[in-house]
Amino acid sequence: MPQALPQLILLALLAGTSVANDADDFALKDGDTVVFLGDSITAARTYGEIIENYTLLRFPERRVRFYNAGWGGDTAAGGAARLERDVFDRGATVVTVAFGTNDIGWGALADDEHQQKYFDGIRSIVTQCRQRGARVYICSAAVTAADPATSETTVLQTMCDKGMAIARELGGEAIDVQRGMRTIQRRVWAENERLKKDQNKTTMHAADGAHLNELGQLAMAFVILKGLGAPADVSAATIDFDTESAVEATGCRITEVTKADNDSLEFTRLDEGLPINFGLFSALNFRFVPVHSELSRYMLTVRNLPTGKYLLTVDEREISRYSNTKLAGGVNITFATTSAWQPGGPWDAQATSLRSLTEARSRLAVSELLWNAHLKGSSERPAIAEKAAAIDFELQQLQRTVARPMPYRFRLSRTESAQ
Repeated sequence: MPQALPQLILLALLAGTSVANDADDFALKDGDTVVFLGDSITAARTYGEIIENYTLLRFPERRVRFYNAGWGGDTAAGGAARLERDVFDRGATVVTVAFGTNDIGWGALADDEHQQKYFDGIRSIVTQCRQRGARVYICSAAVTAADPATSETTVLQTMCDKGMAIARELGGEAIDVQRGMRTIQRRVWAENERLKKDQNKTTMHAADGAHLNELGQLAMAFVILKGLGAPADVSAATIDFDTESAVEATGCRITEVTKADNDSLEFTRLDEGLPINFGLFSALNFRFVPVHSELSRYMLTVRNLPTGKYLLTVDEREISRYSNTKLAGGVNITFATTSAWQPGGPWDAQATSLRSLTEARSRLAVSELLWNAHLKGSSERPAIAEKAAAIDFELQQLQRTVARPMPYRFRLSRTESAQ
């Protein structure tokens, strides 16, 4: 591939999607039930929770349910064997599948026999999903901590390449998670090369070099979301100060635009969806994983403001300070905050609340799994399962309530005049 190809386009091609997606391109539709099938990296639940939160915030009108079917140490063959119990019994309409590392025993069993078992497992999963009417996305395995300059031709990548080809031949879909993550990994390695102290170096992995840490899970979620056609733009509003009007409103509605002399501007904004946020200091990861530019563009443009600096407040929360020139060019306010220790805008606070609810769903599911695995003889199992299902239903309802957009009152106040 030509070296001059812009990095954004390169990542999009490797992830199996385009850079111009809109909401209609996103693969998860109203009424879908999504099941994440995989090994321990999936069972960690982190990348699945990110995809869940993105969908709930970005498409609050779509009723999409999410379930995790990750199993530590599992292989494609093992996943195929438990499809009925862990996937179809959930009513899955969309299945993402992420195996590979265990299939070759972390590289120790990378022979033809074990690779064939992987191919057979992938073939069985795709065939069964197609027969049951579920849309299936075969993902290549997550990147390991191996040198990204040499890992392109390792058995793990080449085996996954054939697995993705099998999926496409059978009418399924494929997302090249490994190459997409490797693009991000190259950025990490490039920054590390500029550092002198090992303790300051960034990694995407746990000490074993296979399991993912928080950054690695974010990278995996990012690539899968791009592969599912996730749009970059949440909404965009352009306001004209002189005419006190909304020049453009995409994915949102602007009302009650008013100004006071030459010092302030106010308006109400109601969005169709909200941007995803990741908590304290999360923006530090965006130099590697471009969430801000490719998944969460929540834009504000204000034209013809008098020269000066302006404080942006939303629902009386201080967001940030911008010059009139900066605002005229458009700013992404998704992650703007006056304090890294606090959520920024009310959309950030909503996303923070949603993350806690999504984590609560995960903890409830893990609790039930542990009970079923280790207390099989308990007479309380049916009652616990019934109560857990009821609580999970209520948590899903609460998630949707928390993620629902609300009208926000914006105010720009001039704090510094032209010098």
